[in-house]
Amino acid sequence: MTTNDSAGGAGRVQVHKGGGIGVLGLGAYIPDKVVSNFDLEKLVDTTDEWIVQRTGIRERRVVEEGETVVSIAKKAAELALADAGISGGDVGLVIVATATPDYFTPAAASLVQHAIGARACAAFDLNAGCSGSLYALIMARAYIESGACDYALVIGAEILTRAVDWDDRKTCILFGDAAGAAVVGRVGQGRGFLSSMLRSDGEGASMITIPAYHINEEDLGRRGGVKKPTVWLEGRKVMKFASRAMSASVEGVAAAAGLGVGDVRLVVPHQANLRIIENASKRLGLAEDRVFVNIHKYGNTSAASILVSLHEAEAAGMVKDGDHVALVAFGAGLTYGAALMRM
Repeated sequence: MTTNDSAGGAGRVQVHKGGGIGVLGLGAYIPDKVVSNFDLEKLVDTTDEWIVQRTGIRERRVVEEGETVVSIAKKAAELALADAGISGGDVGLVIVATATPDYFTPAAASLVQHAIGARACAAFDLNAGCSGSLYALIMARAYIESGACDYALVIGAEILTRAVDWDDRKTCILFGDAAGAAVVGRVGQGRGFLSSMLRSDGEGASMITIPAYHINEEDLGRRGGVKKPTVWLEGRKVMKFASRAMSASVEGVAAAAGLGVGDVRLVVPHQANLRIIENASKRLGLAEDRVFVNIHKYGNTSAASILVSLHEAEAAGMVKDGDHVALVAFGAGLTYGAALMRM
């Protein structure tokens, strides 16, 4: 991690005094189709044991032919709206975090906005890789704090199985499809988002790429000289970066809120690799029951990951009223950051 977090305003952790803005409702959509490691053994030179040892992944979900980022985002959004007890018409901002949009334009957020009946509100897509939903949550919090709206809808939706090279055993084993959603709005004082930090270290941007209109010679060579809009990543370097970035981010937001890591009841990390999560947990001194993990079921669902995980953690009773919860992520960019909430 090369970013100098002590360098001026760009390095400061944001303290949201008194909280007052938080998550009111959560929803998730997980496709029905399961692709196990044993299924992948039939496609590429790999084994279940090899995948589990290196990633912790046992299976992942894959969308059906007719499903789109917009359609799965809409399903997650409707569940989150119902959980929050509001309708689409109450929403003043829609953000869809995705690295795999159906279109570059129009934004998926505009199509979701129309689909849920959110009339004449702001809507845009956000691409911060796997950190996307974390970035979007903090953007939504700021928008509400400004007085621009009362409720914001944040969605992380990815169909990464359409962006993998199924002949590349290093990447096709990692990713799955899903959508998660959160309604953000005003909560009681002392609740909601207490602190946050968002960072990007562009020096490591070449470590995770999906080409669009342009591809440089280095990236082209990595793809065998063929321009393919597929995921490529430099696994070892990413793992080293991520373990440090995630632990430092959690420590940073806890300290900014006047707390220690021991005061955080649950850490909800981006589910990229079990070894990354375990390494970060060891750095933080956290026991297994204080770190949420579902990567074995879904693989890496990128921007959907944190919202799906938070939804499942709450449904499982792992998050209770008054608990401090830290969300932490890293992704292409290289982006990273964390947010601390009091539920």
